[in-house]
Amino acid sequence: MAEEAGSSPRPARPSIAAAMRRSSYLQDHQQYRPPHKPENHFGIDTVVEDLQTTSVSPRQITHYKEFKGIPSQENPPKIVESGVNHELSHPDCTPRPGAHTNRLVATLFYKMTAPRVSNAVPSPRQASSPRESRFPSLHATNPDIPPTMAPSSSLDTFPLEPPATEPEPLDHVYGSYVSPMCITSFLHLMSTFPLPPGSVDLASAHRCLKLDDSQDHHPVVVELTVSPAPSLDYLSLADLRKHELIYRFEREWNVDVALRSDNLWRRYPRLVVFDMDSTLITQEVIDLLASTIKNPPDLAARVADITHRAMLGELEFDSAFRERVKLLTGLPGDIFHELRPVLEVTKGVRPLLRALKRLGVKTAVLSGGFLPLTGWLAGELGIDYAHANEVVIDEATGRLTGEVKGRIVGKERKRELLLEIAEKEGIPLEQVVAVGDGANDLLMMEAAGLGVAWNAKPRVQMEASARLNGDSLLDLLHLFGFTDEEVQELIA
Repeated sequence: MAEEAGSSPRPARPSIAAAMRRSSYLQDHQQYRPPHKPENHFGIDTVVEDLQTTSVSPRQITHYKEFKGIPSQENPPKIVESGVNHELSHPDCTPRPGAHTNRLVATLFYKMTAPRVSNAVPSPRQASSPRESRFPSLHATNPDIPPTMAPSSSLDTFPLEPPATEPEPLDHVYGSYVSPMCITSFLHLMSTFPLPPGSVDLASAHRCLKLDDSQDHHPVVVELTVSPAPSLDYLSLADLRKHELIYRFEREWNVDVALRSDNLWRRYPRLVVFDMDSTLITQEVIDLLASTIKNPPDLAARVADITHRAMLGELEFDSAFRERVKLLTGLPGDIFHELRPVLEVTKGVRPLLRALKRLGVKTAVLSGGFLPLTGWLAGELGIDYAHANEVVIDEATGRLTGEVKGRIVGKERKRELLLEIAEKEGIPLEQVVAVGDGANDLLMMEAAGLGVAWNAKPRVQMEASARLNGDSLLDLLHLFGFTDEEVQELIA
């Protein structure tokens, strides 16, 4: 029927121009395309087979030209789209036959329980930072005096040189947790170390192992994998752990960095050995004993001073222990039973041992204290092996004679016992972990595949393979690569 005169012509039916047609009939005629699938999306068949016959812009062709259909070492399976690189190979992949992985794992623990005070003099008009609101103790009593200023009230105490300025704590600015800027700073630091011959680029990956309890749930334990590890010809792993740049990074960002080679053994420990005093428990047993003696009144202080100097490594442990036991002469032999309720188990120890048992890991406690208490505590916690010193009790009086029976469980004996237990259980030393806090633990920590300093003395912190300075010993599981979700499943 002809159109009436004066009426407007009917608009033509919309159609797809030839230049806009695709290789698929369904794509050309479908009436709806979901928003998450943009118009310039192509299937793999288009990418590989029919890209040249498709009318698309040169920019779109560039996106897919790097995939040539047959991936090879010269033409890797790499696609670049919208500025994002997609590669089907990454540093965590298994190496080609004949090649070996050379990865370094760095576990960053944010020290929430030991916040550092800024060196800068805070302005009275400046609003408090989020970190200061979380840690009220950071507020200085006198904000006009920098923490590093030398004392001037007495010439006798005035130092000959001003104290060295500590690096400014950057977590005050970027967040009191393992922030993205903290990770970026660490990767930049690692890029300054020479790579092994033949290596060109430094690749990395990271994953969060634990979140804090704040509303935003910030990461406080992060595991970084760096590939390849710095050249061993330039710096061994033991020296890298003590490097000045690593130490400064830890001070700047208020973290502990545990560096380990990414090998099979780090994820599968089979024997974990603990010190007792100030490790499995928060006290020193010999100090508890001394505090029960009221005559002479200064005995507890004298014993505590010897204990402190021995833990710092200033005194030989064996002779220091004999000297302290001599001071305990005359105590009743059942004093150890009276101390059982007083022992305070370190936070996280009970769930940690429960998790290790579920993993099939053997445990041991090697203590420089007293066997009656060490053996009892091992039974309470379910520890497989317990070794400690045995004191002599006079049968007539039932009191301590001040002497020790047999060899003292000092640093050499602890190392020997660790080796004996590992050999008895058929466990290679690479799968042994030793945890302690004092100088008498250093030899057993050195013999183990991993030595962990737990809230330890300065010398032990420096010598140990890894450091933990938190409030829960359960953090030890993060060194094995367990996430907090997996830890909670283990201790359930």
